[in-house]
Amino acid sequence: MEENIQLGLDLGKVCGKKVVGKFDGGQLSSDGGAIFLSRIEKEVGIIDRLCNTIMDRRDKRYIEHEYKELLSQRVYQIACNYEDANDCNTLRSDPALKVACGRLPEGSDLGSQATMTRLENVPRRTELYRMGIAFVDNYTASYSTPPQGIILDMDDTCDPTHGSQQLSLFNSYYDEQCYMSLHIYDGKSGQLILTVLRPGKRAKGVEIVAIVKRVIRQIRKKWPEVEIILRGDSHFSVPELHSWCLANSVHFVLGQTGNAILLEHGKSLLEQAELLHKESGEKVRLFKSFHYQANSWEQPLRVILKAEITEKGSNPRFLVTSFESCRASFIYDTVYCGRGTMENYIKAHKTHLHSDRTSCTKFEANQFRLFLHGAAYVLMHTLRTVGLKGTELAKAQFNTIQNKILKIGTRVEELVTKVRFHFPTNYPFKGLIGTLCKNLIFSTA
Repeated sequence: MEENIQLGLDLGKVCGKKVVGKFDGGQLSSDGGAIFLSRIEKEVGIIDRLCNTIMDRRDKRYIEHEYKELLSQRVYQIACNYEDANDCNTLRSDPALKVACGRLPEGSDLGSQATMTRLENVPRRTELYRMGIAFVDNYTASYSTPPQGIILDMDDTCDPTHGSQQLSLFNSYYDEQCYMSLHIYDGKSGQLILTVLRPGKRAKGVEIVAIVKRVIRQIRKKWPEVEIILRGDSHFSVPELHSWCLANSVHFVLGQTGNAILLEHGKSLLEQAELLHKESGEKVRLFKSFHYQANSWEQPLRVILKAEITEKGSNPRFLVTSFESCRASFIYDTVYCGRGTMENYIKAHKTHLHSDRTSCTKFEANQFRLFLHGAAYVLMHTLRTVGLKGTELAKAQFNTIQNKILKIGTRVEELVTKVRFHFPTNYPFKGLIGTLCKNLIFSTA
């Protein structure tokens, strides 16, 4: 069948003429925009940082693909929506990807699936730890001057598993075998700070503190005076994290699970809200703050109650915070509810870049995969916020950027002194590419 396809395709007729097709177009790529990713990497350097953490233990006499090239190939493929290592077999000859990875379009091919799979199993735990530090350093390096304050948003997400992966556990909440990956982002900009693969169970307080303190310690090495606010859902409101934050001058605004004592504190406010709702027939929201100390807490903390009554009934919500002077409504509506955008960050990481493809057997290999997808997120986020600044795609979802910017049918021509990318004459987004090249300091000559 494949031989017949190579001979030609009968595609019908148009205006009385026969339409035929043949696979003889030469050095063509459907992902010409990959070259922009390589330019962004030169500015950001996330792949370089990851590569510097891995010790190359291979016999140098038999090395065909350097780790920098393999990491670039895999990360660029992920950014272009090719999430599996199997895709390396079909893309290793792609001329645009080869140029992006530093090879000539007519030169030798990139790494195969087998080569990439071996790479995934190379990093050891100490090297993975250094990669985590590299992500945090990459985040702080993205600022030209230290900010006065930052907000760290953290949340975990279910990563279903379907085989015999190490530390895949049954999670009763999600009713399936899974990992639970923890994501930490800059709450203002959406920049990725760190993603950590975890066993498929909810993190305990000691584990949460172990991750958070390392991230914040690394940030404060570069920015010792920065004010930090930590935001998270109710399952991050644990005494170990409260105590560590208070002892290390880190503010926090965390969801708090309600209980009988908290509801008793808010009883009068809820009754008042219900009365107002009956009078107006509209949604009512009232706020109140008080101090509360659970048995496991070292000291009383400020708890904020949102007493909300709608046509569907009572909807009380609680927060616990280290802020003592700010208005309760401001803490809830502006500070805490601002973390809702994190859902979009995780969606971009997990849905558009397929970071849940953790199908390796070894847990360490799956963590490395998560880091590779994290590197793709860093490049795509920079492409959007820097490269496409001032365009209609400056706030677009990653899949929209993939379809409009990266997925460009391109003929790649290797000449004596240059490599030329022939983009389509009638490409509908020329203006976007012009702005992108200007923002990335490409010459348009």
